[in-house]
Amino acid sequence: MARYRGPRARICRRLEFPVFESDKFSSIRKNYPPGQHGQSRRRKLSNYGVQLREKQRIKYLYGILEKQFRNYFKKANNKSGATGDNLLISLESRLDNTVYRLGLANTRSAARQLVSHKHFLVNNKVVNIPSYSLSDGDVIEVRSKSKKNDIFLNSMRRIKSDNPMPWLTLDKSKLIGTFDKVPTRDEISEPLNEQLVVELYSK
Repeated sequence: MARYRGPRARICRRLEFPVFESDKFSSIRKNYPPGQHGQSRRRKLSNYGVQLREKQRIKYLYGILEKQFRNYFKKANNKSGATGDNLLISLESRLDNTVYRLGLANTRSAARQLVSHKHFLVNNKVVNIPSYSLSDGDVIEVRSKSKKNDIFLNSMRRIKSDNPMPWLTLDKSKLIGTFDKVPTRDEISEPLNEQLVVELYSK
């Protein structure tokens, strides 16, 4: 998942959700499962099937492996508050996701690669761990030697707002972002039903 290289349109059709951020996958043209018998195999999903599909949507959207996902869920379950909310908030607080949310990468997959290649500083220190969890006030900056990279020059032209998300601020001219605070569930715009995942793991 963190490095899924298979046919992406097939996954979007199977999950009935654009889990990859590219415009190419933003709309699902064929509303039936992939494969030779996709049209004839359509049937109503069981409750378990619906719950499993929602888990897969979240995993593919954030690029999380199964083992990683289980660890996120366990930590979310051990925190106070709603487990589902905690889960999504933890995923949104990842460094790779934040780079994507700031607009410094077109997709989460691209953000993950940029982080791995040491293009970013967090609080003036190089961090190359995509899953690095950010805290209130953390500062994310494109490294000086990377700022002339076409990827970031294009990002500056594309980004329109200094407040890409309610919990983030961005200085476009300096390519510096701030993780102002941990987001609330209401601030996360992804149309996901994390409660289905909670029900799945509660069995």
